[in-house]
Amino acid sequence: MTEIVLMSDPKVAAVPVQECGERLVDVRRDSRLLVDERKWQDSAGAFAHVREGVLDRLLRAQALLPGGMRLLFVEGYRPPSLQRRYFDEYASQLRTDNPGWSVAQVRAAASRYVSPPEIAPHSAGAAVDVTLADDDGREVDMGTRMNATPEESADACYTQAENISGAARSHRDVLGAALAAAGLVNYPTEWWHWSYGDRYWALMTGAETAHYGPRELD
Repeated sequence: MTEIVLMSDPKVAAVPVQECGERLVDVRRDSRLLVDERKWQDSAGAFAHVREGVLDRLLRAQALLPGGMRLLFVEGYRPPSLQRRYFDEYASQLRTDNPGWSVAQVRAAASRYVSPPEIAPHSAGAAVDVTLADDDGREVDMGTRMNATPEESADACYTQAENISGAARSHRDVLGAALAAAGLVNYPTEWWHWSYGDRYWALMTGAETAHYGPRELD
């Protein structure tokens, strides 16, 4: 497996942000995108927001999918305070389970699953958690549930994991081909996580700056 650059890598944080000021938009206003609202009890609808440029690229990816397949949008924007809570809770669990780990080891391991709050693509409105569904909205086999941890899935959550079925591999390849062609990049420890315009995207594509930094939902 190709060496993975984790979100905790200093190279990610070192990428400068030149905030373009693009607004956050609610993806539920575009009927071309299938949105799963069952997983969230979010009165503000924050989860359904992304930057305009991200939505444009999701719609482009949707158009590239083969017949009978649709993108299923699960989560986009995540408020910085919620991102901090997710990271701290997961890091705390890792410390409990691995008392011999150093602070750096805990941070690196946690970042496989939850981005450090200060650079989190979700809090910039730059990242989306997406999967594939059929025309009736039924999720297809992707090898693990979305948001499966490395621990519970024996690393099958990694995008290029080998311990998944042939059908799941094919579905991941279809999803990845469409999203990559539309300009998004994947976080390799999470097959469902794709982003555009954030620091991780900039590092992976060679862009000099990120377009989007963390922000609050208006």
